[in-house]
Amino acid sequence: MKFIVKLPFEITLKNRPVRKRFIKILESNVRSLLRLVDKQVNTRANVDNIDIYTPNDSPNNRRLLINSLKCIPGIPYFIEVKHYNVVDVHDIFEKTFAVYAKILENKTFRVETKRVGTHDFNSSQIEQYVTRGLNESVEKAKVSLTKPDITIHLEITNKDLFIVTDTHRGLSGLPIGTQEDVLSLVYEGFDSGVGSYQAIQKGYLTHYCFFNLGEATQEVVVKQLCYYLWNKYGSSHKVKFFSVDFGPVIDELLGNIEHGQTSLVLKRMMMRVAEKIAAKSNIQALVTGEIIEQVLSQTLSNLNVVDRVTDIPILRPIIACHKKNIKDITREIGIEYFAKKLNQSARVIPKNTSIKTVMSDVESAEKSFNFDILDKVVSDAKIYDIRDIVQATETEITAVDTVESIVEGTTVIDIRSPEESENNPLSIDGVEVKHLPFYKLGSQFSELDHSIEYFLYCDHGVMSKLQALLLIDNGFKNVKVYQPKNK
Repeated sequence: MKFIVKLPFEITLKNRPVRKRFIKILESNVRSLLRLVDKQVNTRANVDNIDIYTPNDSPNNRRLLINSLKCIPGIPYFIEVKHYNVVDVHDIFEKTFAVYAKILENKTFRVETKRVGTHDFNSSQIEQYVTRGLNESVEKAKVSLTKPDITIHLEITNKDLFIVTDTHRGLSGLPIGTQEDVLSLVYEGFDSGVGSYQAIQKGYLTHYCFFNLGEATQEVVVKQLCYYLWNKYGSSHKVKFFSVDFGPVIDELLGNIEHGQTSLVLKRMMMRVAEKIAAKSNIQALVTGEIIEQVLSQTLSNLNVVDRVTDIPILRPIIACHKKNIKDITREIGIEYFAKKLNQSARVIPKNTSIKTVMSDVESAEKSFNFDILDKVVSDAKIYDIRDIVQATETEITAVDTVESIVEGTTVIDIRSPEESENNPLSIDGVEVKHLPFYKLGSQFSELDHSIEYFLYCDHGVMSKLQALLLIDNGFKNVKVYQPKNK
């Protein structure tokens, strides 16, 4: 089985030394991630693409490799190919016929060729010969040069023939590791999750910082959100998660700052603390999910007031996006469920902030703030390796009832992703197993029959405990967790 990764323009347009370095980084990322799926994977970097080979051509391995490649930053698209040696034009036709004969029956088609190297034929001759041969040899196949059902792509490089069997879209962007380290501030709603994702997609090594404003459940959700983003889109590199207890800062603000200034002063305090954390960890910039809106701190005037508090660059990847676009992205990348849970700041920040705050007014208000508190919350901040974040939530969700065995007639809800359930289906004699992925559980659990008790299941028990905790917080009491002894 072979794939060919095509490179984005952001790489191919670089000068030769930079392009070579970026390709090497992308190849390393691809190889390290794919070998987690298939240890037999080998890669080779070329001038304008990356080849991926594996002897394991099972359907399950193919699906897993494709799913992994789709989530690696720096890959705009990749093709699946059959690889042969070139003999002559008729040989190219015969090999194409062997691959596409069954597929083309009762379909319209056309042939497109890319050729590199010195040959006795040109691209047009190949296209004409293969098209004519397929049209004559495949029952009810017809040629259509405008809107064909199938386009057959042939790529010839010197003595190598690649017959493209499928094309898959990737994330595009830049490979992680080609840009500097950044610290993404994750604290509310849909925006910060999308901002983090876009920083990853742009090639930044993205660490995470959460300011806990007093909600323990919110921190658990944020940890799961950040772990999800890292695990799906950025796991080629290690990153850190910083948890900052902002309770002392909130107490100081509410006790000493005029309500009309609280929102901006809070944001400025977050930036000050984030800058201190970044400096300690050699992180070069901050990332936020702020966009331009005529509310709270998200106006140009107020963003300027926030930015002036620190010397570190503040990046806002989604600043010009519309809310609908942001929500669409959360669905596309799989974080909508988490994002809906992150609305804690609305309970703390007053709504009467001016959309054009005067800098001198904020600076005057801050004179009554005890800045020693910021040093204290920085020193007390908890630092996690993102790989351990799921296990770190165990102590926060121990209150959920867990059972190791269940009786006949019980209903288990398998909350794993569809891919995980397909790879390792859960089957228990006498027990009904419903599949409801964790990201749909919050919206669809209420539609179930609540006269019975449900047991949530996942591979390691952590995600199921988290989801049970969230459901219990939302008033559902008929939820427990099923975690077998061998898990």
